[in-house]
Amino acid sequence: MSQVLVLNSSLSGEASVSRLLVAETLALLVARDPGAKVVIRDLAQTEIPHLNPLTVAGVRATATTVAETRARDLSDTLIAELRAADTIVIGAPMYNFSIPTTLRTWFDHVLRAGETFSYSEAGPKGLLEGKRVIVVESRGGLYSEGPAQALDFQEPYLRQLLGFIGLTDVTFVHAEKIGFGPEARDAAIDGAKARLAEIIGRDLSQAA
Repeated sequence: MSQVLVLNSSLSGEASVSRLLVAETLALLVARDPGAKVVIRDLAQTEIPHLNPLTVAGVRATATTVAETRARDLSDTLIAELRAADTIVIGAPMYNFSIPTTLRTWFDHVLRAGETFSYSEAGPKGLLEGKRVIVVESRGGLYSEGPAQALDFQEPYLRQLLGFIGLTDVTFVHAEKIGFGPEARDAAIDGAKARLAEIIGRDLSQAA
């Protein structure tokens, strides 16, 4: 049985384009594998606390206090969900040219030395290999090309964070120019849905 981990990070609720497209992605994946186990973590509804001086040692050092132990326990839970997943679906709207802090705090808890990456004389090595990641990026403007591409700190940052822990099989699906009016928004959604169907349908044909 395969397992899918879904991460939603948008703060926009039902108006969220990334949430709509994450739901579409999940529907396509489950249609491909009806027996798949799905774990959904809504980072906007159940927020992961930002690390602070009272908790940071729980993730980056040795937990000795109650607050640090709670942070370590949460990190253990999030890493276990990530480790168990065969496919990870991430909804990542662009906020201020990067990712929401809801998603950033998730990464702060799962990027952990000895668990998801290791250090050696050869440098860091990601420990989570052999997994598939689909990232849905919703954007108000056009950032995948043109003059604004230099302002895209979202996709390169996500690619670096994921790659650092060994997640290198990553597909980015864009829904861009959604701030250009209803027609542009609808066109962006339709284009992203077509791209998702192409990606997941191709995987199905290759597995047959």
